[in-house]
Amino acid sequence: MIPSLSRNALVRIVPFAAFMLLLALRGAAPADGSWGVDPRWLYALSVVVVGGMLLVWRKEYGELARQSLPQAGELLLSVGVGLAVFAAWISLDAPLFRIGQESAAFTPLDSQGRLDWPLVVVRWIGAALVVPVMEELFWRSFLMRWIERPLFEAVDPRRVGLRAIVLSTFVFMLAHTLWLAAILAGLAYAWLYVRSGKLWLPVIAHAVTNGVLGIWVVATGQWQFW
Repeated sequence: MIPSLSRNALVRIVPFAAFMLLLALRGAAPADGSWGVDPRWLYALSVVVVGGMLLVWRKEYGELARQSLPQAGELLLSVGVGLAVFAAWISLDAPLFRIGQESAAFTPLDSQGRLDWPLVVVRWIGAALVVPVMEELFWRSFLMRWIERPLFEAVDPRRVGLRAIVLSTFVFMLAHTLWLAAILAGLAYAWLYVRSGKLWLPVIAHAVTNGVLGIWVVATGQWQFW
């Protein structure tokens, strides 16, 4: 019998599920716009829907309350880890370290090959501000602790065992094409969470990774990383 999910679980699962469904929709949408919309702008829908959920439910994410904000040393550690994950992400992209193809490519260029800045801004906001909160609430706050014990709300992240870290990181890897980089990222973010007991640390590290990656992608035109 499958146990029913608590509200605390649902407010962490539903935004992630919505994002993945909208990602699949973007991947299925014809690139020629025959659905009546540029599929790249469906990403904006993801930002609005998922960001709206996180905003509406913000008071239910106790781990992200102001009193849980990192101290100066923790903030620096998070930024350092985020930069290290970024460096690994753009380095470990050989075919050997890649599984499958991106389901929804995102190239913010107009018909003349020029940057479409509204698309760039929407993509960066989603990747750097919305996704880190949404994913860390799901992967670390919920899934990692749930694997440790189904009554995950009572699990102190500093007491999470190796099995839960490894299994949640493995599932995290399956959701990304760069499997080795994803493993390193998942372990790094999990380490921050377990070490500090504060979800803000992996959220900030994840935001740094994605934010710097977005700037680098736009500067270099390496759109395959987006």
